[in-house]
Amino acid sequence: MKFASLAALGLALAGVTAPVAVLAQDAPAPAAAFSIDTPIEALMADERAKAVVVKHLPGIDQHPSYEDFKALSLKTLAPFSQGLINEDVLAKISADLAAIK
Repeated sequence: MKFASLAALGLALAGVTAPVAVLAQDAPAPAAAFSIDTPIEALMADERAKAVVVKHLPGIDQHPSYEDFKALSLKTLAPFSQGLINEDVLAKISADLAAIK
């Protein structure tokens, strides 16, 4: 008798902790959204995002330390840029990246 109630409790808990099934399996995935929090290498991998970044930060992809900072986001890199990537530049890049559809 105790075994049956413990088994029922276990099944009930399993149902609570089981992953929720996705109902809309055929729904299209949303388009990739770029932001100043996106790693720079991901921005540079997309021609539209790269154009935005290079527009505001010409030559960033040619910088001698590019390999060292490409995994960082622009927002993370900003404090180390000696003022080159400031709040104004981040705001402009952010707005242009948001416009990418």
